[in-house]
Amino acid sequence: MKRALIIRHVPYEGVAGYRQPVEAAGYEIDRIDVSDPAFSQRDLVEPDLLIMMGGPMGVYEQEAYPWIRCQLKRLARRLEADRPTLGVCFGAQMIAAAMGGEVYAGPAKEIGFHAIAVRGDVSGNPLSAIADVPVLHWHGDTFTLPDNVELLGSSLLYAHQAFRRGRNILALQFHAEMGEDERIHDWIAQSPDSLQAAGQCPQRLRTDHTTLGPRAVAAGRRMIGGWLETLH
Repeated sequence: MKRALIIRHVPYEGVAGYRQPVEAAGYEIDRIDVSDPAFSQRDLVEPDLLIMMGGPMGVYEQEAYPWIRCQLKRLARRLEADRPTLGVCFGAQMIAAAMGGEVYAGPAKEIGFHAIAVRGDVSGNPLSAIADVPVLHWHGDTFTLPDNVELLGSSLLYAHQAFRRGRNILALQFHAEMGEDERIHDWIAQSPDSLQAAGQCPQRLRTDHTTLGPRAVAAGRRMIGGWLETLH
C-alpha cells in the first residue's frame, strides 16, 4: 500500500477534510508532529506522499523555531527528487522557501471565506474544482514565486494563492480542507489579535463555517482527489 505522511506543525491544524480523498486514493496515512523528538530524524523523501499542514509561525522565524531550518533542508531534498508533495498555508510557504522563494509578512491579514480567482487554463488547473466556491483563508504571510512553477490562483488581497511544479508539487495558501472540523473553534480561540487585525467577527466566522464550510470541503476534496489522480 502507498504511504502518506502528514506533518502537523500545531495540534489544531490537521489534514481535516483532505483525509477522505487521500485514503480513497489508496494511501495509508501516518502523521508526525514537529514537537515529536523523532521528527528531526524522519526521512522526508521516503513517503509516497508528503502533506505539510498550516501553523501560526512564519518560515522566517527560524531562531524561535529551530525545526524550520531542519525541515526545509530535508524538504528541499524531496522536492529535488520530485516526490509528490502537498503544502497547505504554512506548508505551502515552506515549499516556496525550499524552492528558493522568499516568504515574508504580507500587508494584511486574510481571514474568512471567499473564492479564489483561478488562473490560466481552468480545464487543466486543479483549482478548477473550487472555482467560484468560497473557501477559508487564514494567513498574513505571502511569498515570491519560485522559478519554474505555475501560478494557479489568486485572491483580491494576495496574488500568490496557489502554485504547482509539474504534476507532483502542489502548494495551497488557503484552507479548503476546513469547513466541517470542530477545530475551527481552536483556531478562533488562538487568534484574537489576527481576527481583530482582519476586521473579522468571531461569531460571523463561526456562522460562515457552518453555512459555507460543507460546500468548501466538498470542493476541496474534489480538488485533492483530482490532483492525486495525476501523480506519477
